Amino acid sequence: MTATLVDGKALAAKVRAQVAEDVAAFGEPVCLATVLVGDDPASHLYVGWKHKASAEAGIESRDHRLPEATPESEILDLVAELSADDGVDGILVQLPLPGHVDESLVTSSMDPAKDVDGLHPINAGRLFLGQPLHVPATPLGVMRMLEEYGVELKGSEAVVIGRSEIVGKPMAMLLLAEHATVTLCHSRTVDLAQHTRRADLVVAAVGRPGLVTRDMIKPGATVIDVGINRTESGIVGDVDRDVAEVAGLLTPVPGSVGPMTIAMLLSNTLQAARHRRLGLAVPGS
Repeated sequence: MTATLVDGKALAAKVRAQVAEDVAAFGEPVCLATVLVGDDPASHLYVGWKHKASAEAGIESRDHRLPEATPESEILDLVAELSADDGVDGILVQLPLPGHVDESLVTSSMDPAKDVDGLHPINAGRLFLGQPLHVPATPLGVMRMLEEYGVELKGSEAVVIGRSEIVGKPMAMLLLAEHATVTLCHSRTVDLAQHTRRADLVVAAVGRPGLVTRDMIKPGATVIDVGINRTESGIVGDVDRDVAEVAGLLTPVPGSVGPMTIAMLLSNTLQAARHRRLGLAVPGS
């Protein structure tokens, strides 16, 4: 068996084209503001991609880049300013932040209606309760890929490897909402393979190159590789390439989940603009 590879680039282009069409039809400016603190090359690259994609979709972007040593108080002041600015629809604080900054304090300080990364406690809580507003873009993109490729989730066994707030936990909640039976694994899980071998769907999002090997996958299973790991041999995922010999559907790394993440961020920004123009309050904000 050779896995069908998910064409994330093509699907992302489709989503972005639809967002561009919807932005044009919206009839009012849509604006995404990003906040980047520090000199991490990867973060600067990611933010650059997001601004380029925003421009192509007709979304205005505001780029705030601060030095590594910027005091936490100044970052909080900027986030408060953007939250109060009626010309800004979405706010994205690029993570990770420098070590002297409390990431949870920063993300929870913004207006949840503008939190297009879905990390504010109100947005996380709404997802937990099955009433989502803004959902982190990566798991949202994974769900869109599963839908596009007709992966049946109802009654399926799903294993999510990784428990981060931005991928693992929201991924588990989204799959549960679609009636999958979800196992959330992590670095303390004993005998990871015992769980993955029975899974119809495996989502690997832990940041360990080649963690998932072919002997850990049930023949024909869907395997979603969220990992982006820079190694001496190049960028690789959390899933070993040999998994393609047993999986039924597989996302290649790079070029699948990444493009979808950016596409869904644009979709979230438009959703935020629509929500704000309708004057809908976010409960608890």
